[in-house]
Amino acid sequence: MGTNNLVFLEVIEWFDESGKEIVHRIPEEGSGEIKFGAQLIVRESQSAVFFYNGKAYEAFPAGRHMLKTANIPVLTKILSVPWGMTSPLRAEVYFVNMKVFPDFRWGTRDPVAFKDSQLGLIRLRAFGMFNIRVVQPVLFINTLVGTQGCFTTAQIEEYLSRVVVSRLNDYLGEHLDSFANLPGKYDAISTGLTKMLQDDFGRFGLGLLGLYVESITPPADVQQAIDDKGRLAMFDDVNKLLKMKAAMAMETAAANQGEAGAGLGMGMGLMVPGMFGAAMQQAGQAQAADMVPCHDCNNPIPRDSRFCPLCGHQQLVFHKCGHCGENLLPSARFCSKCGAAVEQKPAVRLCGKCKAENLSNAVFCNTCGEKL
Repeated sequence: MGTNNLVFLEVIEWFDESGKEIVHRIPEEGSGEIKFGAQLIVRESQSAVFFYNGKAYEAFPAGRHMLKTANIPVLTKILSVPWGMTSPLRAEVYFVNMKVFPDFRWGTRDPVAFKDSQLGLIRLRAFGMFNIRVVQPVLFINTLVGTQGCFTTAQIEEYLSRVVVSRLNDYLGEHLDSFANLPGKYDAISTGLTKMLQDDFGRFGLGLLGLYVESITPPADVQQAIDDKGRLAMFDDVNKLLKMKAAMAMETAAANQGEAGAGLGMGMGLMVPGMFGAAMQQAGQAQAADMVPCHDCNNPIPRDSRFCPLCGHQQLVFHKCGHCGENLLPSARFCSKCGAAVEQKPAVRLCGKCKAENLSNAVFCNTCGEKL
């Protein structure tokens, strides 16, 4: 490639051999003397962010692009004599892997406190998985990557897992009164957590594409008490179970073969409209796959839009306010919505009872379960 050669123009491209790299910088050793007319090759699953003189100038989509700098072959080297033959016009390209990164694991390192309406204060362990994707490459680099030459999934998984666990504690405290009502609610918990985490992930330019709860378990003694209660309930209803089985057996014996054939034909007749409906639904989903929500008004817009055709909001985000989440201009020093200084980071939220640290907008304490 030759990002620091004297005469030739550069051809800049990158391939992810490991499948674990989210961001990769070229030149790998730092900045380089990328020349005017250098060619940048971006693959379909990538986005490239061009930094020049220390600032992010553009995020390039898939295709071949020409980079424009003030570095001219040979001439730049001659003019760089006062700086030891090193051009002060520094440039670098950050390649961002835009594919979906699946199978991120989340789980409680220590059991989280939960106030059960029937069992009192218990501690729960929870585990699951989630999928992420970079949706704002410039914002992701400015907030998490910084000047690192390589950023992998292992460097972000632990932090995101802690955010998921914190939001799980908030969701259970607001929507679940007793652990006994938990079975059958895993899908609702996954959906609710996904909505709560969209803003947390969006502050870093990440999108949460799916979150799944694999298990939420109490301590062994609480689990034993629940199992014992379930066994007692089963023995109480054993008479009703026997009566139901007997009634089903009598109904099956009364049905003859001719009626069974008629029932089969009726069933096929009812299935045909459903098959056509499913096909039309799949076609609609394929068309909707090319649309993404606007980052400001949430209306669906084409995936390759630079600006929202409905509200005019720019879709490429450089910075977000750490207090209210408002999109900021690259040179902004104060938020236009809440007035907070860009450099001022939101403080952690301390629990009034146990003094444990929680996320700035957490509702329940992760340590003692008290409402903040």
